[in-house]
Amino acid sequence: MSGTKDLKIALVHDFLVEFGGAERVLRALCEMFPEAPIYTLLAEKENFPAWLKDKKIETSFLQKWPKFLRKRKKWLLPFLPVAPETFNLREYDLVISSSGAWSKGIVTRLDTIHISYLHSPMRFAWDMNCEYLRGQKKGRAINFFTRSILNYIRLWDFAAADRPEYLIANSQYTKDRIKKYYNREASVIYPPVAGPIRNYETNPNLRTIQNQNAKYFLVVSRLSPYKKIDVIIEAFNKLELPLMIVGTGDQKKYLKSIAGKNIKFLGFQSEEKLARVYAGARCFVFSALDDFGIAPVEAMLCGVPVLGIRAGGMKEIILEGKTGEFFDAATPEVISDGVRRFRENENSYDKEIIKARAGEFSEERFKREMGEFIESKMNNFQFKI
Repeated sequence: MSGTKDLKIALVHDFLVEFGGAERVLRALCEMFPEAPIYTLLAEKENFPAWLKDKKIETSFLQKWPKFLRKRKKWLLPFLPVAPETFNLREYDLVISSSGAWSKGIVTRLDTIHISYLHSPMRFAWDMNCEYLRGQKKGRAINFFTRSILNYIRLWDFAAADRPEYLIANSQYTKDRIKKYYNREASVIYPPVAGPIRNYETNPNLRTIQNQNAKYFLVVSRLSPYKKIDVIIEAFNKLELPLMIVGTGDQKKYLKSIAGKNIKFLGFQSEEKLARVYAGARCFVFSALDDFGIAPVEAMLCGVPVLGIRAGGMKEIILEGKTGEFFDAATPEVISDGVRRFRENENSYDKEIIKARAGEFSEERFKREMGEFIESKMNNFQFKI
């Protein structure tokens, strides 16, 4: 991007404590702007992947708080809106935030371009507000206090979404939610998908695994309530088909307690090991109402079909009957019926068609579209480039 070479650029990201789809976007942005520092509310540097090791990381005042507090973000909720507003970004000409909740709320000077890539409007403050409160399983008094905080968070979030000059959504579904909750227009640039299978085509070990008879269904996800892994487990308990679950999260202990002997939890997997798990899968199962869904596309890059819910970003990924199948509700019975239809059509899937569809969400496309977007918007500002 020749137009940005003389600009001072910073990246902002909510948290650097877990590494999922949002962090894949950040990695691509770091590769586009290798000299740009990263501002984040909290960072657990002992968990950093290699691509973050040498980056300049600036954290908020929350980083100085005791670790037992930093590990419990729910306790930090009243302070989280303040944290991004305290970043000193006055020296930068261009700031790109990667935001699922907080980083879009940074404050920049008048002649700074702020472009915010939104992974989602804040779920627990808007469309999942009631579900979030039910999940807390607290008494009426605590729920009343929590509801009051969430009302404040909603007001802050609406105001914060008006601060960036430009918004980018990670899917058409996210764009529609941005319009509904923030009353703002957004452009759509799908996130970059490669992750653990970056070197798949040149790795003969992975290609050998893919050619074997795949024997298990696969879930790769944060183990959080909104991901609805429990209903997948209930379905596979009844089906008695082998299911592998990769990921960690708050629900891990509970999910293990309800899983049958046919279900194995693999926990966190390195990128190399995860690539092998993807390549050996029979089908990837996805039940969350998500804004996009990077993990299903990663599976498709290995030629693995996807069984997903007919909602959210999944409708923009799966080509029914060609790259996978849909089910219409996240319940054990409906998922079981989806598995039945998948098994009936299993031999008709073409792995090359599946991989070609996944290739439409490549890192190269993301970088090109982001670069073109940034170049076009900078022309609206009076910079000497």
